[in-house]
Amino acid sequence: MSNPTNSTADVLALAAQKKIKFIDLQFTDVVGVVKNVTIPAHELTAALENGIWFDGSSIEGFARVAESDMHLRPDPSTFAVIPWLSGEDATARLICDVFTPDGQPFPGDPRSILRRMINEASEMGFKYNTGPEFEFFLLKPNSNGSLIPLVPHDKGSYFDAPSDMAAGLRRQMTSTLEALGLQVEAMHHEGAHGQQEIDFRYSDALTTADSAVTLRVALKVIAQQNGLYCTFLPKPIRGINGSGMHVHQSLAYIANGKNAFSDPGDPHGLSKIAKAFHRRAACPRAGDVPFWLHW
Repeated sequence: MSNPTNSTADVLALAAQKKIKFIDLQFTDVVGVVKNVTIPAHELTAALENGIWFDGSSIEGFARVAESDMHLRPDPSTFAVIPWLSGEDATARLICDVFTPDGQPFPGDPRSILRRMINEASEMGFKYNTGPEFEFFLLKPNSNGSLIPLVPHDKGSYFDAPSDMAAGLRRQMTSTLEALGLQVEAMHHEGAHGQQEIDFRYSDALTTADSAVTLRVALKVIAQQNGLYCTFLPKPIRGINGSGMHVHQSLAYIANGKNAFSDPGDPHGLSKIAKAFHRRAACPRAGDVPFWLHW
């Protein structure tokens, strides 16, 4: 998904090599909706070196009108070529951090909040890894083009053999995600009609969060290109299964890379850290919320 060795020079070289014409600069608002501003490729150098300004007062949860000036700084490690745009529309993507006019990380930027919590974990000697399972619905429009009432794309059920109507579409989605740098581990039909699941390999929490943003955008685009609508709403249709996003979590010791949750000498194989992690995550006390719940 990301390449931490990417520098400004690397990104500029890749953009030139791939004959990129446009750059999508992406970030999320406080409720996780992906936002985007597109710049011509000739503005890429300036964006990487100086960032770009935007009006934060129009973004959910960001700033009041009197405090509207916000600053996007692209993260070079997130450079990816968008596979569904080519030729004169060739476009690459960079995920951005949001800063205030005085150069401080914006406290309402979810990526900045997560980065702060990861740094807190690092100071404690831990690397925080996460791996999500994405469930979503594919819906087809009615004869008049309307999505209401909601109509599932297919009548498949849980783990059906890949002859259901969405099997080819899941493969197309997976190929697109892998072209964007995600390592897909599994895909299958979920329990409800029209419900799908695609899982990608776990990574450090920031890379996983960036991958989650990428997946949501990519799957919606691929669905739209096939005349469908993709939704991650938890309960779009009454009376049938809803969608969730299970997130596998683990801590590894930075010093040696070992799983901090494992203790072979324990009857259940769990270390004291694992038990404390579970206990606090389930029942945090006021004023004692661990770093992994802050975000």
